[in-house]
Amino acid sequence: MIVIQEWWGLNAHIRNLADRYAAAGFSALAPDLFRGRVTQDPDEASHMMDGLDFAGATHQDIRGAALHLQRTAGRVGVVGYCMGGALTIAAAVHVPEIAAASCFYGIPPADFAAPEQIRIPFQAHFAQRDDWCTPQAVDQLEAAMRAAGRSPEIFRYDAAHAFCNETRAEVYDAACAKLAFARTVEFFARTLA
Repeated sequence: MIVIQEWWGLNAHIRNLADRYAAAGFSALAPDLFRGRVTQDPDEASHMMDGLDFAGATHQDIRGAALHLQRTAGRVGVVGYCMGGALTIAAAVHVPEIAAASCFYGIPPADFAAPEQIRIPFQAHFAQRDDWCTPQAVDQLEAAMRAAGRSPEIFRYDAAHAFCNETRAEVYDAACAKLAFARTVEFFARTLA
C-alpha cells in the first residue's frame, strides 16, 4: 500500500504509520512528495502544501509508487492523512493501478477529483470536530458517492482533525486512532486479497 503524508512532510509520524502497516502484513511505501522538506510550523506546512503540484503528485509520484508496488505486491491500495487524504481521493479517481483507497480527513476540490468518480472500494475516516473537512463537506462527499451508485464505507469519529497523529497531543485521540487503524487494516486485507 501507498501511505501519503500530511502537509508536515514525510515526518516520523508518517514513517511510523508506514511501519505499522508493514507490520500488519502489507508492503508499505510512503513517497516523499515534498522532496525532503519537513516542518512543524503550520505556516510553513501550509506554504509547502500550497506549492505542491497536486496533479503531478497524483499522476507521477503516487502512480509511480503504485506501478512499483504492483510489480512486487500485486493489488495496490492507498491510504493518506489530511493533505494525503485529499490525494488518496485523487489517486482513487485518476490512478488506474489503485485497487482500494482509505482516506483520512481530507477532501480534494471536486473539479480536480470528484468523489463520485471513484469506482474502487473506498473507505474514509472523518472527525466530527473538523473545520477543514467539516461534517457538512463529508455529508456532501457521501451523498455524491451514493447518488452515483457507490457504496463507500464512511466512518465519523467524535474527535478533532488529525486525531490519528500521536505527535500532536492537542488533537490525538488514542481510542479513535486505534479503531480507525484496525478498520483500515481490515478493509485492505479484504479488498487487496
